Parts: sequence; structure tokens; C-alpha cells
Amino acid sequence: MQQRARSAEDKARRAEDLLVAAQALAVELGGARHITLAAVTERAGLHPSGVRRYFASKEELLLELAERGWHQWRDAIRAEIGPRTGLDPSRTAAVLGDTIAALPLFCDLLTHVPLSLEGDVDIERARRYKINAFAAHDDIVQALDQASVMTREQIENLLPAALAFAANFWQVAHPTPTLARLYEQVPQWGHVAFDFAPRLSRLLTATAIGLTETISPG
Repeated sequence: MQQRARSAEDKARRAEDLLVAAQALAVELGGARHITLAAVTERAGLHPSGVRRYFASKEELLLELAERGWHQWRDAIRAEIGPRTGLDPSRTAAVLGDTIAALPLFCDLLTHVPLSLEGDVDIERARRYKINAFAAHDDIVQALDQASVMTREQIENLLPAALAFAANFWQVAHPTPTLARLYEQVPQWGHVAFDFAPRLSRLLTATAIGLTETISPG
């Protein structure tokens, strides 16, 4: 029994080592799209053939990081709100924007999850991701509903806007090396200079204010 417990602990520790390695590589290489399992296992100090004992594929490993990103975002929002109440639309948007911008890998993975990660793992792993992501989403809505003057419906509309803006803006602000060279050659296409956090803040604030405006019938 003791040996089995040690074995489970060892497996959990090695899986964690792989996740930490993947996260570090994503930051160093400029995005999750550049990660390979070979590089992850080398960084984690494991034999390449051993990774399958912990993750069935690169997609499963990255989906685990995306799931953790939801938990990190929820916890950051709760910490940012603290005991405050009466947040106006601008401050509500700032809570969402500031906290998600501080999680660059999560912003990056928000693009990859619907494009490939969810569809390239087995159904039970996809189910677990959905359960945990939706639970974190609902926790965020609940926290903001208690802290903001915005209605729950408005918050439920603002949240997907934050996710969409963060996913798209992060990719545009972190172009591939080919695109970065192209933008150097054609400066007017210079998305390489795209300032991610300020643009996210401006658009999210405008969306929050727009959601709270009452449009009179014409």
C-alpha cells in the first residue's frame, strides 16, 4: 500500500514537472504552438518515451494547462475583487481585463482549445475540461454579480467578450517569426507593435459600458 502511494506521488510529481516545463517553454518560445513533446520531456528531465505514461498527447498536456488557466483566472478575479462592492462597468471590465492579461499562456491557449485541443483528446478528457471550465466560468459570474452594479445578464455577456478579445488580441500581438519579419518589411501592417493589454482594456471597457446603456425604442 505504501509503495502504491509512493508510486502515485511519483507519477503526480512527474506529470507536474512536464506541465511546468511546457509552461516555461511556451513563454520562452513565444506561444504554445511552438511546443513539442520532445522539448518538454527534455526540459523536465524525462525520457521521451516516458511521457505517454502521464499524457496521451501534446494536446492533452496543453488542455490540462488551459484547465488550470481557468482556475487561475477565477482565483485572480476573486483576489482582485476582495471585499469590494458597487463596481461600475469600467471597474468591472478592469477586473476582467487586468486579471486575464496577467495570464498570457491562458490567453494563448484560449485560441487553441476550440481549434484543436478539445477535439484531439478522448471524450472523457474533453468532458473533464468542460466540467471544470464551466464551473470556473460560473464562479466568476457569481463573484462579479456580487461585486458589480452590472446585472447578471450583462456580466454573462461581458465574460465571453473578455475571452474572445483576449484570445484574438494575444495572437495578433505575438506573431510568428515569419509575420514578424513581414511587419518589419511593411510597417503599416505592424501588428508586431500591437499593445495587447491596453487594447484589451479599451475594448472591454467600451463593451461593458455599452452593455449597460439603455437604448430607447426608435
